[in-house]
Amino acid sequence: MRRLEQVAALVVAAGLALVSYWLFFSWAGGGGSRDRQPVQVPPTQSSRLLKDRPSL
Repeated sequence: MRRLEQVAALVVAAGLALVSYWLFFSWAGGGGSRDRQPVQVPPTQSSRLLKDRPSL
């Protein structure tokens, strides 16, 4: 009986993992990291100051 409980727990865990995986990628639109566009970060005041600073 103990072995049956262990097998049932593994089956349930595997089923939940598959459903979670399927939902995650369906909600993400199927896109992966290669499909993402780079984020354009506007320059900040500190980055402009560093750029204008003379190098040593």
